[in-house]
Amino acid sequence: MPELPEVETVRRGLAPALVGARFSRVTLRRANLRFPFPDRFAARLEGRTVTDLARRAKYLTAALDSGETLVMHLGMSGRFDVALPDGSNLSPGDFYLEGAQGTPKHDHVVMAMSTGATVTYNDARRFGFMDLVPSADLAGCRHFARMGIEPLDGLTGAVIAQLFRHKIAPLKAALLDQRLIAGLGNIYVCEALHRARLHPEAPAGSLVRPDGRPTPKANALAKAIVKVLQEAVEAGGSTLRDYAHTDGSAGSFQHAFRVYDRVGLSCSRPGCGGSITRIVQANRSTFFCATCQPPN
Repeated sequence: MPELPEVETVRRGLAPALVGARFSRVTLRRANLRFPFPDRFAARLEGRTVTDLARRAKYLTAALDSGETLVMHLGMSGRFDVALPDGSNLSPGDFYLEGAQGTPKHDHVVMAMSTGATVTYNDARRFGFMDLVPSADLAGCRHFARMGIEPLDGLTGAVIAQLFRHKIAPLKAALLDQRLIAGLGNIYVCEALHRARLHPEAPAGSLVRPDGRPTPKANALAKAIVKVLQEAVEAGGSTLRDYAHTDGSAGSFQHAFRVYDRVGLSCSRPGCGGSITRIVQANRSTFFCATCQPPN
C-alpha cells in the first residue's frame, strides 16, 4: 500500500490538474469501490471548484467551494491518470507498475474539469475509496477522528516519549499504529528503525525514561523518521514490484533502501559486518540487521 511519501507524490502531481478547476462532469462507472459512494456523489461534485488539495496521513483531501471536502484513499492499487487538453497524458504518482498504463475496465471514476483536463481514477483491486464530508468537520470525521500526529509536523523525541510512555507493544507495532503517528507504513518504519539502530521487537516504552522524558534512542528515532520520509518524498517515493513518479517514471527511493527487502544481503552501515534478517510481525515482514540493531 502506498505510504506517506507516495501519497504526497500523488498530491503534488495531481494538484495542478485540480486546484482552481471546476468539476464539469463526474461519471461513476460502478456504485462502489471499497465502500459505496456517498449519496448524490457526482451531483455534489459537479459545478464545484477545488480550492485546495492536501494530504492527511495516507489520504488526499480536496477542499471544495461548496463547504465540503472530497476525501480520497488509494487503497493498494489506486491511481490517477490525467488527460490534458493538448492530448498529452500524465500519471500523477503512478506507483502501480503491473500494467502501468492502467486497464480501462478499471477506470471507475472519470472527472471532466473546467480546464479541459480529464482526471480518471483507476483501481484494479478496488481497495481505495472516496467520500464527501463537511469541511468544518473534517478533523473529527470518521476517517480522521482517531488519527495520530503527522510525522513531518514537528515530530521529536519528546513527542515520541509522550506517545509511547507505558506501552509494552513492540516498537514496530507502535510506529504502525495510525492512532499514534499517522502515515507511517512497513517500508519506512523498517528503514527508520535501522537508521536509529533500534530492534523492531523492543518494547515501545523502553524509549521513555521513568519521569517521562525521552531517552537518546527516542531522539534518534524521531530524527530518523523525519529524515527518511523527507528523503523519500524528495525521491518521489519508492517503486517496488507494485509501485512510478509524477510523470509516470519510477520513484527512486527504493535504491536507497538499507534493510527493506534486502534479506541475506550485507548491512550497508560501514563497519557493521552484519546481514539483513527477516522476521514476521503481525503478518508483515520486518527487515533489520541483528548486528547493529540489537534487542537491548
